[in-house]
Amino acid sequence: MAATVTAKMHAAYRSGDHLTALAALEDLARGLDHKHPGAAASLREGLDETLTVLRLGVPPTLARTLRSTNAIESMIEICRDHSANVKNWSSGIMALRWCAAGLGEAAKQFRRVNGHLHLPALRRALDAEIARRQGNTVAPHDYATNVA
Repeated sequence: MAATVTAKMHAAYRSGDHLTALAALEDLARGLDHKHPGAAASLREGLDETLTVLRLGVPPTLARTLRSTNAIESMIEICRDHSANVKNWSSGIMALRWCAAGLGEAAKQFRRVNGHLHLPALRRALDAEIARRQGNTVAPHDYATNVA
């Protein structure tokens, strides 16, 4: 069943439309409810958040980068490696200092984000979303036009 679920999830996320993807994933969760309630709950847990890149109309190159946790996991691993030899954590402040030092080391290895040319458009779309949520007067618009 894993292959079927994976295929349905991939199809939903690649649909290009937020509402179509949301409906497909909710349908998938309903189908999983009886035999796999934990998987259904997990799917529903962050459903709106996982569809943010679709809702904002993020172009495919940048969307692929933002859908992955690889960048953050890599940074965390570098921080972990940097502090691996510390055996006696004397305080929380010491842990924060080592974490900051590890982040500094990780920053040296950062590379340009795939789709980085679309970041200014993403920023405009996010600003518009924030304004909309705060109830500011914003003219109706299509996020995809902001990101193009």
